[in-house]
Amino acid sequence: MLDKKNSIKKEEKAVLVGIIHKDQTETQVQEYLDELAFLAETAGAVAVKRFTQKLLHRDSKTFVGKGKLEEIKNYCQQKNIRILIFDDELSGAQINNIEKATDVKTIDRSDLILDIFARRAKTAQAKAQVELAQYQYILPRLRGMWKHLERLGGGIGTRGPGETEIETDRRIVRDKISLLRKKLAEIDKQAFTQRKDRGELIRVALVGYTNVGKSTLMTLLSKSDVFAENKLFATLDTTTRKVVFETTPFLLSDTVGFIRKLPHHLVESFKSTLDEVREADILLHVVDISHPAYEEQMGIVNKTLQDIKAFDKPILVVFNKMDLYEKNVFDEWLDENVKKEILEDLRERWERETDGNAVFISAIEKRNLESLRKNILHKVREMYKVRYPYKQEFLY
Repeated sequence: MLDKKNSIKKEEKAVLVGIIHKDQTETQVQEYLDELAFLAETAGAVAVKRFTQKLLHRDSKTFVGKGKLEEIKNYCQQKNIRILIFDDELSGAQINNIEKATDVKTIDRSDLILDIFARRAKTAQAKAQVELAQYQYILPRLRGMWKHLERLGGGIGTRGPGETEIETDRRIVRDKISLLRKKLAEIDKQAFTQRKDRGELIRVALVGYTNVGKSTLMTLLSKSDVFAENKLFATLDTTTRKVVFETTPFLLSDTVGFIRKLPHHLVESFKSTLDEVREADILLHVVDISHPAYEEQMGIVNKTLQDIKAFDKPILVVFNKMDLYEKNVFDEWLDENVKKEILEDLRERWERETDGNAVFISAIEKRNLESLRKNILHKVREMYKVRYPYKQEFLY
């Protein structure tokens, strides 16, 4: 694996930085920073402070203004902060300038997500995918990271070695990228062969925002142990199980969770993992309905499905964590009839918006799972009728 100098050490104190602009309100920024804090926690850091600034345009040199950077620097010195995490992508030059100004290690959201993926990768495929994404992230930032070499000794005669070292590093990185792409191409061929060898069974894939309960649901539906944890990106590698509802068999796959501002390097690198979604016959879009921004999360998942050309498949939207939703929305004094009315309005709304393809469950409490199974079974059998009408034994 790539040994990155920006990798987070356990329990580092971190400061989060975000900007408010015309396309991003203060409320949205705070929501994004909530998620960034969760990402930091997943990586082993503790977010102790947030800084935000209203800007029409990001500063090309330091991202935030000089006054704000000075404020951040002073706080970091007083509290012995080890790492700055910016919610937006930084250039190599910006990282270099911020680190010089504050004397604090600086990373951005993409780098943080890559760090988490590097920690979570277990299989050879996942490790190669993450390493490829890391090198693709570093390549355009090499010049900014090497700026200090141009000043060694100062002036004429010092730029040459710096430039040579940059070009050497670029060649090394490009060679690594080329080798990793070849390695992943071989893994893709093997994965494609494995998928072909699964025969004619209908494929169902669980998709959704990260940490919505896909792995917990996978365990319940397939009656097999699948790793689940209350952290982001608990699942990197696709897990596939054969499931039989009544007499009808199908394949069920758990896939990597999506997230806002997912680095495009990861989307490209995880092509073979996302192929499991692309090649599925039916998608179960799992949603954490208890999350205050669940509709935005749904939009991000739908946009990602569109980007990978998988949005035209039959989709059943599974609204999970209804127990937490009721806990958040209902207080103890609320009349039972009012509670029923609120839930009925919620169901009617999403029944309309999904053309009847919605089911509300609590995976933890195992609530309404029978309804979910019936919905899945109906869709799988309908797909068999269309795809394999001669396989009557799967239909009843």
